[in-house]
Amino acid sequence: METAPNVLIIRMSSLGDIILTAPVLRNIKRRWPDARITMLVKPQFAAAAAKSPFISQILAFNGLASTLKTIKNGRYDILLDLHVNLRSRLISLLSGVELKARYHKDSLARRLFVNFRIPSPSLEKHTLERYLEALDAIGVPAVYREPVIGDWLLEAGPPLLKKSSGRICLLQTAFLGDSVLTLPLLEKIRTVLPDSKVTVLTRPETAQLFASSGLAAEILTDNKKTAGSFFGEFFRLLSELRKRRFDIIVVPHRSFRSALLARLAGIPMRIGFGSSAGSFMFTHKVPFSWLIHDLERNLTLMLPLNGDASSLRPASETASSFSPALREWGERHNSETGEKARSGGQETGALDALGAAGNIFIGANPGSVWPTKRWPRDYWARLITELAKAYGTKVLLIGGRNEVEWNAGIEKVAAPGSVLNLTGRTGMEELMTLIKNLRLFITNDSGPMHIAVAFGVPVAAIFGPTTRELGFFPYGRNNMVLEEDLACRPCALHGSKHCPRGHFMCMRMVTPDKVLAAAKHILKRSGIMEII
Repeated sequence: METAPNVLIIRMSSLGDIILTAPVLRNIKRRWPDARITMLVKPQFAAAAAKSPFISQILAFNGLASTLKTIKNGRYDILLDLHVNLRSRLISLLSGVELKARYHKDSLARRLFVNFRIPSPSLEKHTLERYLEALDAIGVPAVYREPVIGDWLLEAGPPLLKKSSGRICLLQTAFLGDSVLTLPLLEKIRTVLPDSKVTVLTRPETAQLFASSGLAAEILTDNKKTAGSFFGEFFRLLSELRKRRFDIIVVPHRSFRSALLARLAGIPMRIGFGSSAGSFMFTHKVPFSWLIHDLERNLTLMLPLNGDASSLRPASETASSFSPALREWGERHNSETGEKARSGGQETGALDALGAAGNIFIGANPGSVWPTKRWPRDYWARLITELAKAYGTKVLLIGGRNEVEWNAGIEKVAAPGSVLNLTGRTGMEELMTLIKNLRLFITNDSGPMHIAVAFGVPVAAIFGPTTRELGFFPYGRNNMVLEEDLACRPCALHGSKHCPRGHFMCMRMVTPDKVLAAAKHILKRSGIMEII
């Protein structure tokens, strides 16, 4: 079809599935820039679907007969069914549209696994991949394969016009990984408002991360986890914020406490996500989308200051492109830590142990704050044993002080001599230095994963209770996510203490053989071959 067609897409629910259609819409508009796209949705999702810049019209379902009449009057050239239930099949059959296509849902395979734990290779495909396969039937190449900034229109206040100096606070008191993924936002603030003084409010354990970036004029620490009094620490921070008389505060952290601090501090311009528990206290709210990477999601907070979504997109317009901001930070830190080591200023201990162990190029991070994010201990031990045997090297084991016991258990089960265990022996600077020299980093969904990505170290990440669609997957083309597409995933935003279903299949189905194959693939791509 050479002329711009009139396209009807059926995706009536739910919100997440509608948001997931964005790459499909983008590909259709790439094939036919003047195509008119109508989306059929349930009434409660009409407002959300209307935020797509690619959709010309929203058709709200209000009964089969009425909807069919509207569709026939619309004279559509193409019907794409991305819902695939009895109702959508009936609409498709009676629509009178000549060219029709639908995605392959594999409902039976899902039900067999959920009800009887019968696995199927078809479950390894993500819904988005299935959506994109449906484009073949209508002659549309799937060039865009992941969501990107600009897929959905953002509603924020008017851009800040004043580009001169000002006092800005970046409030990020979340975990290590969240903080690493905030660095490009900090750099973008400095780029857009170069004369501004930026203060970062963060946790003590992530303060060094922001200090090492060289992007912040000042670091304030929030001791909320160690302070003797919740209210005492809250009012101490409030006093610090008021004293500095900030003009702008940017809050990627979505807690009510963070929003309340910003509001009570009297900061005139308060920017945060619309999904924040305290979003009503922000002057500028930016819509939060799960379907883009957290790094890019944080960058959308720049829209009230910059107003141009195109300037925030990765150069390749895909979420798999590596962030220049993270790469530059990684290279800068690499240079700085090297200078410290040469001048004798670098801390010893863990680094000395690594040097004495010889050429170690594989690292593993088996722990997590959340028990369900931890790949089984016996799986780790088997993987480490096989890697050490295949490449004639020890595997570096890292983790925090609270993971010493967990990692010691892995070392005990793994083959003798296969592990260099430095768990609990590294500060932030040493942790960064250890990771940056690796050629492969195998990890759960965790903060050190993002440090490896920042340094360009290839990552094999094991995801269980969380999914890459939450936006925290390893950012870059050289990385791999190992996961199983189960209906019960994700069961939580961060993880939990116990599997809600009791079977822990999300982790158990990611077998050591699968992770070993991924590790060997990454190493072979880097020119490192097995010795046996």
